Amino acid sequence: MNSQKSIFLFILSCFILFNTATAQKRLSKKERKQIIEETKTTRLFIEGQKFLMLEDYDKAYFYFQKAREIAPEEPAINFKIAEILLKANQVENALEYGMQAVEAEPDNKYYNLLMAEGFSKQNQPLKAAEIIESLMESSGENQNYILELASLYLSANEFDLALDALDRAEEYYGVVEQLVTQKQRIYLRKNNLQKAIEEGEKLISSNPGNSNYVLALVEILFNNGKTRDAIKVIETSLETYPNQPDLQMGAYALYKDLGELQTAESLMLEAFSNPDLDGLVKAQAFSDVLQEIKTEKRESLLDELEASMLKSNPNDPNVLTVIGDRRLFNEDKIAALEYYKKSAAINPNNAQVLQGIITIMFETGSDFEEIEKYTIIAVDEFPERPEFWYFDGTAKSALEKGTEAAESLNESLKLNQSKNKQLELLIYGQLGDVYHSLDKKEEAYESYEKVLKERPNDEHVLNNYAYFLSLSKKDLEKAKSMSEKLVKIYPDNATYLDTHAWVLFQLQDYENAKIFMEKALKTEASPSGIMLEHYGDILYHLGNRNEAISFWKKAEGGEETTDLLFKKIKDQRYYD
Repeated sequence: MNSQKSIFLFILSCFILFNTATAQKRLSKKERKQIIEETKTTRLFIEGQKFLMLEDYDKAYFYFQKAREIAPEEPAINFKIAEILLKANQVENALEYGMQAVEAEPDNKYYNLLMAEGFSKQNQPLKAAEIIESLMESSGENQNYILELASLYLSANEFDLALDALDRAEEYYGVVEQLVTQKQRIYLRKNNLQKAIEEGEKLISSNPGNSNYVLALVEILFNNGKTRDAIKVIETSLETYPNQPDLQMGAYALYKDLGELQTAESLMLEAFSNPDLDGLVKAQAFSDVLQEIKTEKRESLLDELEASMLKSNPNDPNVLTVIGDRRLFNEDKIAALEYYKKSAAINPNNAQVLQGIITIMFETGSDFEEIEKYTIIAVDEFPERPEFWYFDGTAKSALEKGTEAAESLNESLKLNQSKNKQLELLIYGQLGDVYHSLDKKEEAYESYEKVLKERPNDEHVLNNYAYFLSLSKKDLEKAKSMSEKLVKIYPDNATYLDTHAWVLFQLQDYENAKIFMEKALKTEASPSGIMLEHYGDILYHLGNRNEAISFWKKAEGGEETTDLLFKKIKDQRYYD
């Protein structure tokens, strides 16, 4: 009798008794009281069952306990209370109620299973196993609990009993992977390698042509120093079922381990030519070869493998990615970028590929609009990764999308949570630039200060902070200190020389400003418009008016010139 049937009979009997009682003309006071109590118990039990189904265990427990106050020996009520207590991990109390249910109905399978679960939770697996054994002996319908029995014996480290249970399970279910694998683990733990091998052979025999089972046995043999036997198992399977490229790759690994490289490489090339071999497997093997010391022989093998992959798996994103990796290893960033883009077009859900694309595009000076396309893909696919929000903010900053850039950079800060300090400093450095572009100068300076507190020689921040202060004609001595530090560390950097010259200009130190600006112009092969304009401004203040006008004219049409340049040329005088 199962639990549901028992509960149904309990409720039904209450209704029958009630109907019978009401049919009678005359009932004694005791009989009327009994009928009332049974009716009340039924109502409380039904309420408890309703809340149990709704997973409101507190209310369910309340109603079952109220029912038990009236019928303390009713097994269905005790079972339900035990079930709730077990869910709450009140195992000892659950077992007390469960035992009362079992004592009332010793043959109820579900009451016994609840007791077994309780003993298992109490770390008494043998007591639980005893209950399961008894259930299985009582009925052939209970043989499906054999796996639970085996698990209990395993948790008790009773390996022989577990093996016996697994053998019985095999009689019931047949030869299946899970049972064989578990038996192999036990035999290996008992140092009985031969029995573990026999189990593997049995699984292969029962599933001819299944390469996964062959490889599972190969792994056991290899791990136990039987490499030649492992190769023999593979070759035997390939004789019957030759189209198994994953087995060829297994044999490749074994021969490589034995140092028989020519045979190994031959098997690898044959497997790679097979389109049935998964692209990911090929990519991983290709990557392993790529990690080896670079030799002419290695390069020749990679050439063959690459050609084979492109022929058999031309649109596999894993294949395209590792070919891109090879190009990057060879410092051909442009070619690497093309393969990474092809991979991302097929499968954009690869963080490593997206990061490779974005990083290379920044390094090679790609168009920022195109970079932004990939940063948007990256934050859409991986919204939890702060580095992608940083890249997105940086790209948007370059495109003069200040508000959006600030949003992305602040999202990066929030996600990073100070875990990656280096990234945090990069974010603050970029935020300083963005805030300044939004005319939020104080926020910009605060961001720069956070960077310099941790990294006082950060060149990006020192340069921009000094330059922006000079434009505002604010804290010029501080700006001079920063720009001076830069030109001492990087005496040949034209940008930093230009910044220092402009700080000196704002301090009205025109002679020294001229010296550093001339160094900047000499260092820079193609000076920007703003550098030429700055030099003209310096010359004008030194009294070289004609030469100043000449440089202002050279600056026309150049990058980043001021809005006053045209007026300077027209009126032939300096405007601030």
